[in-house]
Amino acid sequence: MAAPCPDPSLERHFKGHRDAVTCVDFSLNMKHLASGSMDSCLMVWHMKPQSRAYRFAGHKDAVTCVNFSPSGHLLASGSRDKTVRIWVPNVKGESTVFRAHTATVRSVHFCSDGQSLVTASDDKTVKVWSTHRQKFLFSLSQHINWVRCARFSPDGRLIVSASDDKTVKLWDKTSRECVHSYCEHGGFVTYVDFHPSGTCIAAAGMDNTVKVWDVRTHRLLQHYQLHSAAVNALSFHPSGNYLITASSDSTLKILDLMEGRLLYTLHGHQGPATTVAFSRTGEYFASGGSDEQVMVWKSNFDVADYGEAVKVQRPPAMLASSSGNEPEVDFPVPAGRGRSPESVRSRPQEPVSVPQTLTSTLEHIVGQLDVLTQTVSILEQRLTLTEDKLKQCLENQQLIMQRTTP
Repeated sequence: MAAPCPDPSLERHFKGHRDAVTCVDFSLNMKHLASGSMDSCLMVWHMKPQSRAYRFAGHKDAVTCVNFSPSGHLLASGSRDKTVRIWVPNVKGESTVFRAHTATVRSVHFCSDGQSLVTASDDKTVKVWSTHRQKFLFSLSQHINWVRCARFSPDGRLIVSASDDKTVKLWDKTSRECVHSYCEHGGFVTYVDFHPSGTCIAAAGMDNTVKVWDVRTHRLLQHYQLHSAAVNALSFHPSGNYLITASSDSTLKILDLMEGRLLYTLHGHQGPATTVAFSRTGEYFASGGSDEQVMVWKSNFDVADYGEAVKVQRPPAMLASSSGNEPEVDFPVPAGRGRSPESVRSRPQEPVSVPQTLTSTLEHIVGQLDVLTQTVSILEQRLTLTEDKLKQCLENQQLIMQRTTP
C-alpha cells in the first residue's frame, strides 16, 4: 500500500518589499521568482539559498502585475503609473517602456510563443502588443468598467478577460471579436485564467466565489463558495487536476477539480492573501500578501504519478456546486522549515528524448533572441539620446560662433 502524500509545506519566505505584495510568477527553469509590490519595486528572488535578490526600480507607482516570458529571458510588469515595462532579469535590470494605456495597468501575460503580450487596464481596455517589435497592435474595448485581468489561451488563439463590470469575456485574437460573455458573477471579477487543456476557464470574484466554465459549450461546470472574503487570484496546476486560490480572508485553498472538492486550506499570511501562482512544473507554488511577504510552498502532490499527470491535462468534470460544507484540512504554517532531507525524496529523472532536447535548444535560442532584441532596443534608445545631445551641442556652438563673429 502506497504511503499517503505529505501535506503542502512552507519551504521559504522572502522579505524585502516595503508594502503589500501584489503579484508573483516563477521563471520556466525555477531559478527565479518575481514579485511586484505597492512599493513601486519589482523583486527577482533567486531560488538558490544564500543568493542575493535583484530589486528593479523604474515604475513610478505601484507594480500590479508580473509575468515571465515562456523562455524566462524576459519579464513583463504593469503599474499604476499606466505603463508596461519589459525587463531583462539580470543584475543590470534594464527595461523598455510600453505606453498606450491611459490608466492603471492591472495585468500582463505573454503568449505561449513569446511573440505577443496582452495587458488589461482601468481604462476599460485589453491591449495586445508585439513583444519583439515593441509595438502596440490593437485594443479590445467592450468592457464598461475596469479590466482586472487578461490571459492568452495555451494555443494563443483566444483571450479571456475579467472586469469590474461583473463579466468575463472570451475573445478571438484573429477576428478581435468577443466570442462570449459570462455574466454569472455577483460582483467585480478579479482574476481569470485558462485551464492547461485550453478547454475551460476559471474566474475569481469579489463575491467570494470561483467559477469554472467550458469555453466550447459556455456551460458553467463548477461553482465554489469556500472563501469568506473576496478571491483575489487563482492558478491551475500544470496537470489541470488542481486549482489554488488566494483570498482576502487570509487563506489559500487548494481544490481538486476532478472530484470537485476542497483539499487544503493554508494559513500563512497575516492579512489578505493577494496573489498565488504555481511553478511551471507544479512542484512549488508561491503566494504574496498585504503582510509584505512572499512565501514559497512545496506542493507535495502525488509524486509517483506526477510526470504522467502533467501530460494528461484533463478538463474538470461537470459537478454540482461546492460550498463551505465540503470537508477541508486546515494547515497552519509550520514553525520549522518543513521536512528533513530524508522525507523529501526526489523522483527519478526520465531519460531525455531527442525531441525534448531539440525543444530545449529551440527555447534557449528563442530566449537568446529575446535578450538580443531587448539589448538592441536599449542601445537604440541610448544612441538616439546621444544623437540628440550632439545636435544640441552643435546648435549651441553655432549660436556662440554667430554671437562672437563681428
